[in-house]
This record gives sequence, structure tokens and C-alpha cells, in this order.
Amino acid sequence: MLDLNRLKALHAVAVYGSVGAAAEALMVTPSAISQQLAKLERETGAVLIERNGRGVKLTDAAGLLAEHAERILALVETAEADFEALRGAVVGKLTIAAFPTAARGIVPRALTMLKRQHPDLDLLLYEREPERQIRELARGDLDLAVLQDWLNRPMALPEGLSRTALFDDVADVVVPADHPLVKADHVRLSDLAGENWISSAPGTVCHDFLMFLLRSEEREPRIVAMADEYPTHLALVAEGHGCALIPRLGRGPLPDGVAVLAVQPPPVRRIYAVWRADAARRPAIRAAVDALRCSVDALISPVTDPGTDAPRPATDAPRTATDAPRPATDAPRPAPAELPGG
Repeated sequence: MLDLNRLKALHAVAVYGSVGAAAEALMVTPSAISQQLAKLERETGAVLIERNGRGVKLTDAAGLLAEHAERILALVETAEADFEALRGAVVGKLTIAAFPTAARGIVPRALTMLKRQHPDLDLLLYEREPERQIRELARGDLDLAVLQDWLNRPMALPEGLSRTALFDDVADVVVPADHPLVKADHVRLSDLAGENWISSAPGTVCHDFLMFLLRSEEREPRIVAMADEYPTHLALVAEGHGCALIPRLGRGPLPDGVAVLAVQPPPVRRIYAVWRADAARRPAIRAAVDALRCSVDALISPVTDPGTDAPRPATDAPRTATDAPRPATDAPRPAPAELPGG
């Protein structure tokens, strides 16, 4: 009988392309992967790995077995999800990933709630950029992801993934405190034509969205600095080097020397929870999505002053009626006042 752990090791090598990358994905050592593959070769009586320069490559037999392994592992996951649903218990291992500002601003409170309400749930969190999250979620390396998209880059999900909208995160323009527009109730991007801008790195979602917005005003943006962290953007703005477009979730405390301008119409990114459709019956998935929603509720404020850090609720329902997992029946959704602090 073929061992599932050995099939998982073979499948990981097929997906990630090397023993080292497979070991990193499965959080084991490369020697552990090699040992599993050697045992699988003895079980099957077939050569599965061939040397290829400094690395290895899969044989045709290994490729065939890896295809079967993918289906077998998917069936095992479905069986586990169905069994957990039958028991109604929020148990097992749940691997969650979120993009950086959500990993800092939403997920910690949700994890606290899950640990308090479901002590038998084993949680593991990764900070990941959205593109990597989607790949790992589709492969089964993640159970749940918190993702974002913007107007110009709607999120396309592979077949087999489901999502629900958590909230809309409004972005404001941050300018030096002595900027001539600081007393304005709101600004249009055309009012900022000719400004210097601080941006994320090219190829990131936030950089592409900023370029899209500014070019829509028929102006080529003048980028004077690029940094991945929003606190760095704020520090550069405070020193007068330019303006920055920063979502409220990612902004954090404002340093001295900056002012926040509300933009009309407001730039908005949509924040989603995403999971594999075949795992939607897992009570752990439903409980985690519910905890994320409660964490968002605790963040949202009726105050609309752009100087606050409050995102706003998502303005529409989930994309389809089946996208949103039902709340876990043994975990009523607490009111925001019942949430732990932080």
C-alpha cells in the first residue's frame, strides 16, 4: 500500500520543481524528502528520481504517480472535511496566509478569537503576497487566504476556489503637513497633478493601482522613491519628498509632519477571504471566516474622517450565494465588544 506522506513528498517535488523547494513548502528537511522518495521507489519498484546536474528530475513513472497523488490527496482532504463536518468539531490544522497589512491589521485578533473559542484547532499563519497565496491555496498548501484586489486588477481565481468579501479598504493621499491643500475637505487626483509620488515597487498591486489612477488623469506619474513598507512611505512624506496613496488598513500611526487628504471618488481595494471549495464544509474554515469578519467589525468605525484608520464594510454580498461558508454551529459570532483587545 502506498504511503500518503511519501505521495505528498513526491507531489511536492513535482509541484515545486526541486527537493529543496518541496522541503521548504512541507516544512521538513531536504533529507527527509529524499528519504521519503527512496522509500517510495522501493514500494513501487520504479525509479522515480534521476540526477540532473546539481538537482534532480522526475522520471515518467514519477510524473504519472504524481498525477495520481494529486487526486488521492484531494480525495483525502475532502474526506477529512466531510468527517469534520459530520462531527461538527472545529479541530485539526488550519493554515492561513494574509498579505502584509491584513496580517498585521486583521488576522491577529481573529487568531486570538479562534484560539480562545477552539483550543483544539492548530493554527499556522504565513505572511504572503496575493499571487503566491493563490498558487499555494490552489495546490492545497494553504487552507484559507486573505487577499486584496483593486479596481484595475480584479482578482481572478482558479477553478475550485471560493471567496467572500470582508470589507472595502479606502485609500487616502498622505501629503506633507505644509501642503497647500491640507485644509481642503477633499481633493481630486487632478488637484495633485505634477506632484512627486512615493510608491511601492513596480509589479506590486499597489504600485500598479497608483500608476493606473494617476495616468487616468492623463499625467505620467513622477515617482521619486519606491519602498515596500507604508511606514517608509510616511517617513518620506514627512520629510517633504512627495505624496503617497496609502490604504487606511495599512497606514498605522501617523508621524508628525504629514496630513491626510480624502480623495473623491475614494480609491478602494476589496479584501476577501478565499478557500478551496472542496474544503468549505470544514467547521474550521467556517469558524475562521467568521473570526475574520468579527475582527473587521472591531476595526470598522462610523467615523468617516480620513484621519481615522477605519476601513469601511464591503458594499455588496459575496459573489455567489455559495461563496460564503455558513457560520460554525458551535461558535456563535460574538459582537465586536466581546473581542479581545489589540
